[in-house]
Amino acid sequence: MNVIEIKNLTKKFGDKVVLNGINFDVAEGEVFGYLGPNGAGKTTTMRIILGLLNPTSGEALVMGRNLAEDDEARGRIGVVLENDGLYEDQTAYDNLDYYAQLYDVSKRKERIEELLKFVGLYDLRYEKVGAFSKGMKRKLAIARALVHDPEILFLDEPSAGLDPEAQRMVRELIVNLSKESGKTIFLNSHNLDEVQRICDRTAILHRGKIVVCDTVENLREKFSKPVVLITAGDKRNTERAFEILSSLDFVYDCEKEGRTIKLTLREERQSLVKILTEKGIEIEEIRKERRSLEDIYLEIVGENGK
Repeated sequence: MNVIEIKNLTKKFGDKVVLNGINFDVAEGEVFGYLGPNGAGKTTTMRIILGLLNPTSGEALVMGRNLAEDDEARGRIGVVLENDGLYEDQTAYDNLDYYAQLYDVSKRKERIEELLKFVGLYDLRYEKVGAFSKGMKRKLAIARALVHDPEILFLDEPSAGLDPEAQRMVRELIVNLSKESGKTIFLNSHNLDEVQRICDRTAILHRGKIVVCDTVENLREKFSKPVVLITAGDKRNTERAFEILSSLDFVYDCEKEGRTIKLTLREERQSLVKILTEKGIEIEEIRKERRSLEDIYLEIVGENGK
């Protein structure tokens, strides 16, 4: 069942078209990545879904409801925006207790302790949030968004501004949340590695349009050109191999680093070894490589930007 449905959604600010008739849906229990460069319209989309901004045309439904008009439906979602929504002069426990009271959560103490343990902050429950690191604050913000046990969690750039270790902690928290609770998660991000690691499907937004929406694996199959890494026997062989390979018409791109040459091919070819050995070039290793979502993303955005 689809719990989020975006239908022909358009948003204009004056003469500027930010969203241009976009369509996508999110299934129940799915971790959905909404990906695009800064300024693509990701935050505008999320604000319309949350009912914070009216569309110019089209509609955004959550559980079949318009959140701009339905208080009951709004109470069934959790949101973490760029601002964590925390009170830094209060303790971690008191922050969650405040929001639990707003949502009239029963058994508040048990629920708060459960969440603090889940995000790994139980031992710091009586520490003031102002002393927390950015990563700890983001984890507490996720706990805050979960305090009323929402069915859908919206995350806007959850790893933005965090160091790599904090990004990893937040990423693992989202994965655990999906696996253990089966919640639907809408992840708004421009962090390709994050989306690649944790999302079931991803939509790529570019210049106000959805250019692709699929699983990462399917994107690799549809858009990835074959990539081959060739390691030559020595520097001289590397130089000669690079010169030969970069001139082949079925080679899309050719890069060299040390004794390794990275080839992006327009199509699969079995003749690379034969071509090089016939020229007397010694090859130490040849292997295929899977392209990252970043490579695919840059290719898709580049093609649609022409």
